[in-house]
Amino acid sequence: MRRLVFAVVMLCGIGLVAAPAAAAGTHNKADAASGWLARQLTDGERFEADFGGQKFPDQGLTIDAIFAFAAAGVSDTNAGKAIAWLAKPEITTGYVGSGTEAYAGAHAKLLLAAQVRDKNPASFGGVDVKAGLLSLLTPSGRFSDRSEYGDFSNALSQSLALLALDRTGGAPAPAVAFLAGTQCPDGGFPLNFGEATCTSDVDATATVVQALRATGDPVNAGEGTSWLVGKQHANGGFGFGTNAPNANSTGLAAQALAGHRPAAAVKAREFLRSLQTGCAGAEADRGAIAYDATGLNPSTAPRATAQAILGLARVPLSDLHGGGRPQAPVLACP
Repeated sequence: MRRLVFAVVMLCGIGLVAAPAAAAGTHNKADAASGWLARQLTDGERFEADFGGQKFPDQGLTIDAIFAFAAAGVSDTNAGKAIAWLAKPEITTGYVGSGTEAYAGAHAKLLLAAQVRDKNPASFGGVDVKAGLLSLLTPSGRFSDRSEYGDFSNALSQSLALLALDRTGGAPAPAVAFLAGTQCPDGGFPLNFGEATCTSDVDATATVVQALRATGDPVNAGEGTSWLVGKQHANGGFGFGTNAPNANSTGLAAQALAGHRPAAAVKAREFLRSLQTGCAGAEADRGAIAYDATGLNPSTAPRATAQAILGLARVPLSDLHGGGRPQAPVLACP
């Protein structure tokens, strides 16, 4: 399964709930995808991971859904339920860490989600999420995990930290400089820091350039954007390394390209639409976006759909705000 877009890694589980009786029909691809995604939430509020029949909360994928709903401007009722679930103390601390454990990526992602939903990050689930994130800032400018299991912070967690803190008084200058300083000679950005060979990564670069733009570094962001364009496949998609194009990477790349490289962004969105289940598909699948051209897989479709929506909706992470239409739309079919 494709690695997660953001810092904390876990497999996704799917819970099905009945579609709202009054769900509005739509021809908008991002809206239809968001409506399908909302109907996959367990109890309309959360995603769960299933390991050998035992289910665990999947806070990361639930936040991805909140971002997707904000980007599309629909399914706001579900987004409200999701942020309320995330604010349960046991869910919050189970994600960001407690005691001697504290995770940079989880703090950053949850801080951004709280801001998107206009919640107070100083008291979220009984945690001051912003203070917790800032406590993980090291002298080098890197936000690092504090954990007995090791430091798994990377370019995605660093970028999310900058995006979240930029909304609340500004990101620390050393943290911005640290991220910019990880740029590879080819203009892209690596996922992991400190590797012997700097290897640019599509997902990392697409997220880093958004963070650098938001924090006032258009030069390095522009170089990263140019690198992204050079990695686009003929069909408009983007892949992980040398792998075939997929919806996850293409969604992030399309989001980063929108408004900056319009021709490449249009091609990326066309690829995403080619993976979407339309009116010829099963009614329960309509609007879902497959991970790749092999077809819709229930285990990968929720995350693929959530990340594809970011590209289809063309709203950068820095501009996400909740408060859209309450309903979870369905794809309008004859």
